[in-house]
Amino acid sequence: MPKIQMVDLQGQYRKIKSEIDTAIMECVESASFINGPKVKAFQESLERYLDVKHVIPCGNGTDALQIAMMGMGLKPGDEVIVPSFTYVATVEVIALLGLNPVMVDVDEDTFNLTGEIIEQAITVHTRAIVPVHLFGQSTDMDPIQKVADKYNLSIIEDNAQSIGAIYTFEDGRSAKTGAIGQVGCTSFYPSKNLGAYGDGGALCTNNDDLAAKFRMIANHGQSEKYHHKYIGLNSRLDAIQAAILDVKLKYLDDYIAARQKAAKYYDEAFAEIDLLQTPARQPNSTHVFHQYTLIVKEGHRDQLKKFLHERGIPSMIYYPLPLNEQEAFKGRGRKVGDLLVTKSLCQSVLSLPIHTEMNEEQLAYICENVKDFFEKMC
Repeated sequence: MPKIQMVDLQGQYRKIKSEIDTAIMECVESASFINGPKVKAFQESLERYLDVKHVIPCGNGTDALQIAMMGMGLKPGDEVIVPSFTYVATVEVIALLGLNPVMVDVDEDTFNLTGEIIEQAITVHTRAIVPVHLFGQSTDMDPIQKVADKYNLSIIEDNAQSIGAIYTFEDGRSAKTGAIGQVGCTSFYPSKNLGAYGDGGALCTNNDDLAAKFRMIANHGQSEKYHHKYIGLNSRLDAIQAAILDVKLKYLDDYIAARQKAAKYYDEAFAEIDLLQTPARQPNSTHVFHQYTLIVKEGHRDQLKKFLHERGIPSMIYYPLPLNEQEAFKGRGRKVGDLLVTKSLCQSVLSLPIHTEMNEEQLAYICENVKDFFEKMC
């Protein structure tokens, strides 16, 4: 049996090696490494895939969030509502820009924001909401959009973990995550569902004016060389990464299907284990399973993690400490309520290996060992 990994990028590469190698060599031979035709081609491919008017490639997912907040005119002191149960980048850029992060709790089943949670956190200083489509499925966006409309707030989607997920609105329309709010931000970090072989990110929007502004901010605030309209960043997706991503984008739906198949295997294997809660599905969203994250009940999480490690099975805790308790954010912004769900999740979640190259032998071995652990517990 091949070694079990959280993500098997080497195995994934071997299946498309000839296409990847050709794309890289074409880029090298053209000597067009910054912007150029490879970046333009990937941008257009992603626009078609997401069915969105504008994709603005940039250096990484964190830059995408920063560019979005700069481009939407948020000012120091403005409040931005964000879940405390997420990766640090989401809150980091808020603090870097002198904005005030308002850290709130999440739904106990989907781990995502809800309209009700958001509305309880709004003040006269609130300007934006950052729904994080966590672990692979969409936040329930209809109620959030209603709250945003009611209070005239901007929506910046953090879509770093859920590219390809499809959300169905109350009126029957559907859209891919990242193409729902005013702007969506994503990451192409290698372990993402659509991952580069280095860093990369992008913004997505249907707003022509915002798109033009985002492009300028990502390029030193200029649309014409040496004429700088805005304070900007130097944040570009390099052409080699764009060429790789353009190849991999063709396979993204296949990658999603492979992850969903593995998740179904896990679901069925763990259905009768009372001390495990398998990932809940948002009823109006597909799930692309960037992570397969269990809730391990009654304090057994760390013991299970140790047990699996001893049997050669990796696992990860996303995330062990709420953002509102991180030292970096002490005295910055505010938290709303006791965040008891977030605190509980940080103490109980465990993510199992899930990726495009998993085979049934590996899945069976993981599931047998998880079951063995709980049988021993009983």
